[in-house]
Amino acid sequence: MRNLLIIGAGGFLGAIARYAVAGLVQQKAASHFPAGTLAVNVIGCALLGGLLAMVETRPSLTPDARLFLSVGILGSFTTFSAFGSETFDLARTGMARFALLNVMAHVFVGLLAVWAGRLGVRALIG
Repeated sequence: MRNLLIIGAGGFLGAIARYAVAGLVQQKAASHFPAGTLAVNVIGCALLGGLLAMVETRPSLTPDARLFLSVGILGSFTTFSAFGSETFDLARTGMARFALLNVMAHVFVGLLAVWAGRLGVRALIG
């Protein structure tokens, strides 16, 4: 039960952050392309990469803190369910090029962001 409360508290914060960031980016993009979802997924990938590098190099985070940050906050901040739904809707409505671009951007830019997050944290903490 304790773990569920820890995850739930982090999830509450992550969901609010996701809503705010995705909405702001999508509003600024003013496009059919789901830039808001891409932004939160790339940011989340970078943050998760950094968190994982930190845990590997300096395992000082408690298991509770790791649960709160990775499963709670980042787990609700980055949701690929929105990605799947938006990509499907793009393809379904005749915007197959945007759908393909969305898949490629999420996968490739997300992987690059994980790598960059890991490098960035390792550079900062040695």
